[in-house]
Amino acid sequence: MSNRINYNKVAPAGVKALGSVYGYISQSGLSPVLVDLVYLRVSQINNCAYCLDMHTRDLLKKGVPVEKLALLQAWREGGTLFDERERAALAWAESVTRVAETGVPDSDYAAARSVFDERELVDLTIAIGLMNTYNRMAISFRNTPIALGGK
Repeated sequence: MSNRINYNKVAPAGVKALGSVYGYISQSGLSPVLVDLVYLRVSQINNCAYCLDMHTRDLLKKGVPVEKLALLQAWREGGTLFDERERAALAWAESVTRVAETGVPDSDYAAARSVFDERELVDLTIAIGLMNTYNRMAISFRNTPIALGGK
């Protein structure tokens, strides 16, 4: 599979704007591991090979055990492997990513709000939206994973 468009070269200002949002999330106060778990889960839902490869590598570099990565898509059955905030973030990420199916019901919002304050939940939702955008860019333009010789 080859790249369709190098969007970094074609629209550098747009990519830079997305990078600014990424930077905002990085300094938001949310745990970097929590954010990367959310990024990876969103990428699993969207089947984005490029982002799956990148965020798996990022989490391994942060010392996240391989068992946690292996069970991420089945986190509900992961027992104590995922803490309360991680479980709430992953549930929220799934509901928001699948918005066309879920409508993000009040029960999902209430569950997320029981763990995250307003600012954290807004920041988490921005992170989820950002990763959905990155997934759509990478998939649409066939951005190749590092594991397959990409950049």
